[in-house]
Amino acid sequence: MSSNLFIGLMSGTSMDAVDCALVDLSSNRTPGLLDFINVEIDPKLKQKLVILCHEASVPLTLLGECDVAMGRLFASAAQSIIEKNQLQPGQVSAIGSHGQTVYHQPPGKADLAFSLQIADPNTIAALTGITTVADFRRKDMAYGGQGAPLLPAYHQHLFKSTACDRIILNIGGMANITLLRKDDPNIVGFDTGPGNILLDCWIQKHKGQDYDQQGQWAATGSSDTAFLDFLIEDSYFASPPPKSTGREYFNLQWLEKQLENYGHELAPEDVQASLIDLTASSISKAIQQLISKGEVLVCGGGARNTRLMQSLKSHLQSFTVTDTNELGINSDALEAIAFAWFAKQTLEHKAIDLSNITGSTQPAILGGVYYAE
Repeated sequence: MSSNLFIGLMSGTSMDAVDCALVDLSSNRTPGLLDFINVEIDPKLKQKLVILCHEASVPLTLLGECDVAMGRLFASAAQSIIEKNQLQPGQVSAIGSHGQTVYHQPPGKADLAFSLQIADPNTIAALTGITTVADFRRKDMAYGGQGAPLLPAYHQHLFKSTACDRIILNIGGMANITLLRKDDPNIVGFDTGPGNILLDCWIQKHKGQDYDQQGQWAATGSSDTAFLDFLIEDSYFASPPPKSTGREYFNLQWLEKQLENYGHELAPEDVQASLIDLTASSISKAIQQLISKGEVLVCGGGARNTRLMQSLKSHLQSFTVTDTNELGINSDALEAIAFAWFAKQTLEHKAIDLSNITGSTQPAILGGVYYAE
């Protein structure tokens, strides 16, 4: 590779925007974040993506067209950050593209496990003129792994400390944790359950807003303890790792089914307040089953939800709870940075061991490479 400049592209479960990070990976550990931008996903395209995620049967034309449309959008994000920073495509070694997950079916859910991310990497490579690395999850699944979460491998690289035990908590649409013990080289990581997804779905239904900014609407309601206890009885929360989940499971239909089975009328804002505590409670229980004290470093969109952070701190009083910005790592950009790093590992033919995280049977070089001409 002629350069240590990489671009990371990420679109998460919430499907609101493409995150794009321009990163200098010349350091052995700490990335140099040169720029970070968001490119909004057009509402009409998002609507099609939601159909792909939730409909049992969709036309192949919808899947194919969305794949190319997202590829063009991802390419546009990369082109924007290149132009903004007055670079030429040849100055960037590669793009690491996570793509957009439209369906995740981990082992145990059906006879054949798979995970499908779209945003055609051929399109990205052709439009940007930059070699693109993508499709990071399926090699792990080919070796029997869950295919998720992948971020713990990067968390270990970036945040491992010999001074204290650390939990890295990523709250996107789903929430996942990484345990980094100060005196143990092995890492543990898994999806704890819903992060922002139920909060987003509920406010979209009742307020027509994409998300509950800083948890302001939730703050107008009161969390219903009995309803929270009812929700936390879902079998996912009690199942042991390795485990992963997505909006195929936790979604508006899941929530409405729970409300129907609960059988007691709740005000919409009280439901929202209860969902805040569901996210915080499920995360905190998962953490406390692993360790009793340490640092919790939060990243992802949930780090900006004031009400959620307050709830987390109340559930984790024996822990120091802050966000990754305290260590100089942009909490919003961390996932995009991670996939820039994953691209570098792929091009350097470095296998990543996810056996303690996803349950894969062996280390693997993740991702496929789509070369620029």
